[in-house]
Amino acid sequence: MLNQNNNSAHLKKNILVEIMKLQLSGKLLDEATIDEIEKIPETIIPDGSIPVRGSIEEDRKIARIRTVARLGHSVEDYDESKKLADYVREAYARESPTWPMLTMIQSACNACVKPKYFPTDACQACLARPCQENCPKKAITVTDRARIDPAKCINCGICAQNCPYHAIIKTVVPCEEACPVGAITKGADGRESIDYEKCIFCGKCMSNCPFGAMMDKSQLFDVVKHIMAGKEVVAMYAPAIGAQFRTKPGQLEEALRLAGFTKTWEVAIGADITADKEAAEFEERMAHGDKMMTTSCCPAYVRAVNIHVPELSGCISDTKSPMIYTAELAKQANPDCITVFIGPCLAKRREGFDTDIVDYVLSVEEINALFTAKGIDIAKVESKPDSVPTSYVPTVSGRNFAKTGGVAESVRVRLSDKSILRPSVINGLDKAGMKQLTTYGQINAGTIPSTPETPNLIEVMACEGGCIAGPLVIANPKLGNGLLTLYANAGSKPDENGRPIKCDINNVINEKR
Repeated sequence: MLNQNNNSAHLKKNILVEIMKLQLSGKLLDEATIDEIEKIPETIIPDGSIPVRGSIEEDRKIARIRTVARLGHSVEDYDESKKLADYVREAYARESPTWPMLTMIQSACNACVKPKYFPTDACQACLARPCQENCPKKAITVTDRARIDPAKCINCGICAQNCPYHAIIKTVVPCEEACPVGAITKGADGRESIDYEKCIFCGKCMSNCPFGAMMDKSQLFDVVKHIMAGKEVVAMYAPAIGAQFRTKPGQLEEALRLAGFTKTWEVAIGADITADKEAAEFEERMAHGDKMMTTSCCPAYVRAVNIHVPELSGCISDTKSPMIYTAELAKQANPDCITVFIGPCLAKRREGFDTDIVDYVLSVEEINALFTAKGIDIAKVESKPDSVPTSYVPTVSGRNFAKTGGVAESVRVRLSDKSILRPSVINGLDKAGMKQLTTYGQINAGTIPSTPETPNLIEVMACEGGCIAGPLVIANPKLGNGLLTLYANAGSKPDENGRPIKCDINNVINEKR
């Protein structure tokens, strides 16, 4: 995944910030000022900028299309004759987010060349010439340096593996290389397209494309539309979001209130409910003789199994995700509220589409843009006494759902008999992770025999490192891991002696926040 600090990420955020400034000021509701949105491409790419696509004018055309995606529209049917103001009006008229969640900007796609190996200037034309000697197709000749005949090369990579100078490298198509399920393919023009029947919405294509051609369709415009209409809009923030900002307890909650949300729910509460229920389900399944059970909180993993490894689908826990349980609490407290999940994950948007109880799904990238537009500096936000709930505080293990191994550990501490547990963690659904899933599926189907060492509880995270490394985070995952530790231990309840603290739903619902 690209480092979060890159120009593509900055551009996406800056466009969203400019949209938010106009929307929050009321200018997009006023026909006299709505056309100010047409200035965004020039604001984002000012005169004198170094062009990426050959000219500033071309870059601004693409920025204009990005603005349409940031307004929540698909750009596959983008009409350049329409004004951005027209897209704003359509966004105001929209009653709910539209499918699909991803959109592809063809003009931004670099049409990267197909993967191939080629020698670099680091080649020393050495005496040993192991690249040439080991090439199965005799595609390599060496004069002043090695050269590969593309007509003979089969891209096996043996030359690169044998070069003592690492002088032979492989070029890749980043989005195709990152996709674990082969859902990204080239068209006749060399540009990429997404097969949504195969896609698991892990977001790896989006976070790995250096040109930002794959974009998520923002739902922030819709959420702010409801806030400005005076509706009760509640924020449900995932544990990973608590690890994105350097905050003290209550600061994030207060920042969300200042941003316009009427109430906040910590999704780690839902994580505790999920862990309680998954532990009970695991014990029940093992008592019935099941071979294994897998966790269910990662929707990208669940979709990957259901589509690509159906032999394992029966092993997925029936327990609902923390997002769903938290939304149920919010709706019980106020059936008319608008629920907004805030997380680092693209796949949660898919999960949001699949349930009526979650109205919108925002990324931390979007909520950070909202804070920026409103001038909210979280580090300077004053935490008020009623900012933090008092009737129920999540456990450390509930908050640690956001990192790899956290879900399995949350289940472990809740088991009455821990000796039955043989846990395993798949840390990231890359191509190797998918192969591991296939193996587990074959074990479950009986085509590969199980052994006493075969794991019986399998935690799967689509993102390496867990949710703190999701495709829409703003903090480096290593930093996020440290911040998660601080967040998880700040005012949370310990799982003393492995005994979970049960969630008193009535107290949670009645708590005023």
